[in-house]
Amino acid sequence: MEYCNSLVRATRGLGLILGLLLNLTACAGIFGSANMNWQEEVLLHDGSRVIVERSVERGGPHEVGQRPSYIKETVSFTHPTTGEQIVWEDKATPDLRNSNFLPMALDIYQDKVYLVASPMGCLAYNKWGRPNPPYVVFSHQNKTWKRVPLQELPPETKALNLIFSSPDTEVENLGKRFVDAEAIRNINSGYKQNEYNSIIREPLRSEWCRQPTSFKAPIPIPPHDKSSKDR
Repeated sequence: MEYCNSLVRATRGLGLILGLLLNLTACAGIFGSANMNWQEEVLLHDGSRVIVERSVERGGPHEVGQRPSYIKETVSFTHPTTGEQIVWEDKATPDLRNSNFLPMALDIYQDKVYLVASPMGCLAYNKWGRPNPPYVVFSHQNKTWKRVPLQELPPETKALNLIFSSPDTEVENLGKRFVDAEAIRNINSGYKQNEYNSIIREPLRSEWCRQPTSFKAPIPIPPHDKSSKDR
């Protein structure tokens, strides 16, 4: 009888542990999962605001102790004037094995949409021609995205108005799926590098990323670190 009672108690304890694990798994499905989506309130250069849907999917190469790198990212919204549904998408490519960019700014000027992104790591930076400053600019024309020179970006477009570095992690830290413009500004503030404080037009004097001599499992470490003084 004592053996049976002990077995019952052990079974109950195991049930509690399994229940806890199931709850933790459910929470991980909301925050901390490989796929995540959320909304951002984007403040445009003229003071107007648009609600942007963002999503990321992780599953690329990574080093021990790091989260998998991004293999897909989307930025989508409804154009406030035309009503067109606009979607920007970045997928992993065979040469990088992860996404190419970190979106940093979205703006609308005379109804034309611009998106500014930073290459995600040195391999992507080299692939996209080592731009200096380190931005790749896209404009949405005739229902498609086209890369354009930085000079075509309107000078009014200055602020980083999208969550830039590890956006899914930042959203997890906030604990909510809607991030207002003020929260985005706070998240993006404090970078030591001028090229991440605002969209600059003058080339950097120092080398932003050295030419790689070998492949190293990269990323998702972004090309900047708020806590450090040096790149």
